[in-house]
Amino acid sequence: MGNCLSISDPSLEDASKKLLKALPVDTAFKFPSPMPTFSQGLYYHQFLLISLALSQLVMMVLRNEQLTWVVVSKLVKFRRGPDNLGATFFEPSSIPSGFCILGYYAQPNNRKLFGWVLTARDLSSNTLKPPVDYTLVGNTESLKIKQDGTGYFWQPVPPDGYQAVGLIVTNSSQKPSLDKLSCVRSDLTEQCEADTWIWGTNGVNISNLRPTTRGTQATGVSVGTFTCQTQNSSLPPPALSCLKNTKLDFSTMPNGSQIGELFQTYSPWIYFHPDEEYLPSSVNWYFNNGALLYKKGEESKPIPIESNGSNLPQGGSNDGSYWLDLPIDKNGKERVKKGDLQSTKVYLHIKPMLGATFTDISIWIFYPFNGPARAKVKFVNLPLGRIGEHIGDWEHTTLRISNFTGELWRVFLSQHSGGVWVDACDLEFQGGGGSNKFVAYASLHGHAMYPKPGLVLQGDDGVGIRNDTAKGKKVIDTGLGYEVIAAEYDGGGVVEPPWVNYFRKWGPKIDYNVDDEVKSVERILPGLLKKAFVKFVKKIPDEVYGEDGPTGPKLKSNWAGDES
Repeated sequence: MGNCLSISDPSLEDASKKLLKALPVDTAFKFPSPMPTFSQGLYYHQFLLISLALSQLVMMVLRNEQLTWVVVSKLVKFRRGPDNLGATFFEPSSIPSGFCILGYYAQPNNRKLFGWVLTARDLSSNTLKPPVDYTLVGNTESLKIKQDGTGYFWQPVPPDGYQAVGLIVTNSSQKPSLDKLSCVRSDLTEQCEADTWIWGTNGVNISNLRPTTRGTQATGVSVGTFTCQTQNSSLPPPALSCLKNTKLDFSTMPNGSQIGELFQTYSPWIYFHPDEEYLPSSVNWYFNNGALLYKKGEESKPIPIESNGSNLPQGGSNDGSYWLDLPIDKNGKERVKKGDLQSTKVYLHIKPMLGATFTDISIWIFYPFNGPARAKVKFVNLPLGRIGEHIGDWEHTTLRISNFTGELWRVFLSQHSGGVWVDACDLEFQGGGGSNKFVAYASLHGHAMYPKPGLVLQGDDGVGIRNDTAKGKKVIDTGLGYEVIAAEYDGGGVVEPPWVNYFRKWGPKIDYNVDDEVKSVERILPGLLKKAFVKFVKKIPDEVYGEDGPTGPKLKSNWAGDES
């Protein structure tokens, strides 16, 4: 078990219990439905043990029930950190014989415990070694916060030829025992960087760690540990590394049938706003209902597109030579703009990530048309004319599933030119029937993806672009209609449809005068609101204007890289 601080002052203990008893982190997260039994071969040894070809280094993932809180835990005075609820630090416990701790785990207190950290077993007697010393990289002695004793953050000093991949936290200024933790041989490590912020105050910041280089062919493996960075300190930030999968043979990746099982378990429900006019469709429906291929210099002779896109130009680059457009006739154009929910199919791209310790399932959704944007200027809501309109709209969400456990760990939701990662414990689930399907919400007209319904304002000080979401009757269960269109590893067994390798625009450049559209809005606003609106317009991201048609999924940076 971990070393928990014993509080000697009864009054302090009573006050601490009152403050801490309702914190979400005190409860371990559980999926709404039991984990399914996956096909033999993907997960084994009770979903825990996996060999990563790390040169005779075998890894085991420890989860919620094998993490014991230690100081500095539950920092609640002044309620710093996410939701002002502080953070908790955990020591791996119940470690199987022969395995070694590589570092501790930390998470904010505003969410249920949903933790994991890797431990390792050395099969060759030279891949793991204890540190030769520890360096104190930070402590909470001078922080004016409510804490269960002072916390000390220790950086292992590795022997020559080895690297530390995690820190230790203690409640004493006395150095930890050298056999408390192991360092990893340098050739089995890679550079890492701070990721999600966990907690911080008065110049001390705690963040998760992730490999610096990430992508479908990258070998960096996350350990689940954290870093402590201090400002105004004479000490450099901790020199920590991540692990490296030295033999990236993708043997840990699921096969085709297992992908189907995973997707059926976690495939999301996507809800559209009750007022949404521009719904998704399948690519085949779009092609079969009059979409046209245009070629530069031959604009008067557009070509109908084959059902599977077989007559689309393949490869090359987005050089402006070709583009797609809606049907020419007015009625057909307006009908196709609105999409067809019944035909909608989502398209899956399967990606090894973080050294093939995770499987990313990117879910691509096609919309024939992206509607006009709306703005909020203080208490006034305004349509923005044609600003935001464009033909052809690709949105996506990505499931990140652990190859150690088969569990969904995070979900990426695309939002205009970026997006956000949401941990599984923070999602809304709509399960039943043994599934653990989560819910996502597509914003009105813009189709950006959000984890909760409501208004997200893309701006500040009460002025910005509205992203409205709500749970209407228009919804798709993505598990009912999907097609795997690409897999980035041998064994995926996927033949890419021709339209995936069409690298030109999925819509034409829309010709309208942005200044005229803006001025038409300005004219109806009173003085102070007009001034705020003009200031806001100067900050509108280029992608909101939407004058140019988008490219398809394969030209997006996240196709071979990580989400950002």
